[in-house]
Amino acid sequence: MAMISKKKLIYPVNEQLRDYLKQQERVSEALAYDDLTRYSSAIPLYDQQGKDTLWETVLYEQAEIEHIHKSLKLVYSNLKSAGHIEVIEHLYIDRVDICPFGNTKPFRIRIVNSINDNFDYFYIKIADASRIYGLELEHLLSPNRINYIVHGNTLVEEHIIGIPGDQFILNNLGDKGLNKVRLAKEFVKFNERTFIRLLGDMHSSNFVLDITPDFEEVHYRIRAIDFDQQSFEGRKAVYFAKYFKQNNALIKLGMEVMTPESMHQYELEERSLIVNRIRSSRYTLNELLSAMKTTPLSLDKHIRQLRKELADYHGDSKFLKCTTMGAIVELNLAQLEID
Repeated sequence: MAMISKKKLIYPVNEQLRDYLKQQERVSEALAYDDLTRYSSAIPLYDQQGKDTLWETVLYEQAEIEHIHKSLKLVYSNLKSAGHIEVIEHLYIDRVDICPFGNTKPFRIRIVNSINDNFDYFYIKIADASRIYGLELEHLLSPNRINYIVHGNTLVEEHIIGIPGDQFILNNLGDKGLNKVRLAKEFVKFNERTFIRLLGDMHSSNFVLDITPDFEEVHYRIRAIDFDQQSFEGRKAVYFAKYFKQNNALIKLGMEVMTPESMHQYELEERSLIVNRIRSSRYTLNELLSAMKTTPLSLDKHIRQLRKELADYHGDSKFLKCTTMGAIVELNLAQLEID
């Protein structure tokens, strides 16, 4: 069973990473995270079944509301449309929530279109370098595109749509129309993606399932939604989604419908796709990894443990020379034997 540290440190964004973000046009004006912390009170938020969501809705003094809501709409326009404010003319801020139990106490903003009542979410968080590297690696190496902006020490992220993994396991795993083979295949590929780029803590609460009906069947995509544990932990097992007990139902499903040979085939397929993504974004990835190697992003004991475990796993002593998590990620990617 994989276990993670109780609390991960928050690493600041250094100049090398800021330069990279500017090059990739990830820097834009945003309401500072600290401005949202000036709320006067908070009330628990419950779901439609009356269950505590562990989020709280925050309330601001009347004198603050107009400024905060206007600023949040501008942030949304910067996130979604490069600052074209005409897209926010009919939008209003319906709710601002905080997750007080989260590592960085993120805010979640619900924004609504007043014409058709369509709504969207976005998040404002403390800019943690680990998370930003996790977002960028997801954008470059996974089949998913990631949209976010950084301003000073504030990180703004769009909402990743999907059914939370834990809810899917609880409510949907027994659906009559479930395609067990396709779902099991996607979990194998997801497990491979998380290990290759060293994204940890991928238990069922930290990913969602994006379900797309096809003309004959249903397609499943498992998407990470929490990137705080990007190459922080020292134990290799933490980077495999298959080692978390919360994912046991999906693992059991795979064992029922797939052979070891087919699992290995899907792992090779995902590795090949990642190689293609690396080739198509080689220069951008090199810039990212160069910045990533300029800060430890973890505790020294974690770096020593992970490089030792990966050296044993891959049979490659070059891991033992790595002094940062960025160097370890780079060498782990190199195990794909890219030409």
